[in-house]
Amino acid sequence: MKGQTHPEALRAQLSEASRVAENEPLAKRTTLGVAGPAEIFIEPSSETDLAQALRYCTANRLPVFVLGRGSNLLIRDGGIRGVVVSLQHEFFSGIEVRGDELCCGAGARLRHVANAARNAGLAGLEFLEGIPGCVGGALRMNAGAMGAMTFEVVEHVRFMDRDGQVEEQPAAEMAAEYRSCPVLRENIALSAVLCGQPDEPDAVRARMEAFRKRRTSSQPYYRSAGCMFKNPAEKPAGQLVDECGLKGHSVGGASVSELHGNFIINDGHATATDVITLIELVRERVREKKGINLQTEVQIVGE
Repeated sequence: MKGQTHPEALRAQLSEASRVAENEPLAKRTTLGVAGPAEIFIEPSSETDLAQALRYCTANRLPVFVLGRGSNLLIRDGGIRGVVVSLQHEFFSGIEVRGDELCCGAGARLRHVANAARNAGLAGLEFLEGIPGCVGGALRMNAGAMGAMTFEVVEHVRFMDRDGQVEEQPAAEMAAEYRSCPVLRENIALSAVLCGQPDEPDAVRARMEAFRKRRTSSQPYYRSAGCMFKNPAEKPAGQLVDECGLKGHSVGGASVSELHGNFIINDGHATATDVITLIELVRERVREKKGINLQTEVQIVGE
């Protein structure tokens, strides 16, 4: 029947190498460590299986959510209805160096991409080392760190639409903006070609180490989703939170980091409800005291 979940029918559509599960726990699949379950969880082992799954979901009106490494993401305690697709199978996680370019699967970890560029003597991708995500998520969010953004180093992107059709576009035509790539709101990134500039591996390594030290000295060690709020034009969100005296404020197991005001951390016992309640408290206090409406940078999804 339309709109209902059909896990057995989905399994029948895919090869044995692909994984299909019901009520899959998602908390451990997010960097914040809070989340309800996925009604149906799919880890396809090929583009063919991904296309089959998407076509099935489209035909049966099943909502699809693509889960990367779970950074920059907050899943509510009720979990995600419909189908959650993860591209963590090794098929989607390859990294191949070709001259000054790196051909990377959507599931490749950004840290591994940065390391591959360093080993190949390619500069310009050092900033990726500190982003706790994968290539697909970085493309969708145009993720950034240390003053650089993903699409500044992207040449081409291959992606699949919800009918299983594959297309490739130059990065310049994808209209990427701050923390968003409109083309990838509905389409699913499969792979991308990233470009570096030749340099000595030791020089690249030194910059990566300098970035790492900056990050560890200014960002909390505890589980978080990364920066919680977008920086408004007036001043950085973390500074606004600090000026409102909110560092250390907590709700349940969630608290505003004492180290950086734009991070909400999980002490190991937080729920998504704790985090969302704290987000709204911070937004209300900043609005009252500063007249500024903070917008979440983290994507909030689920029931």
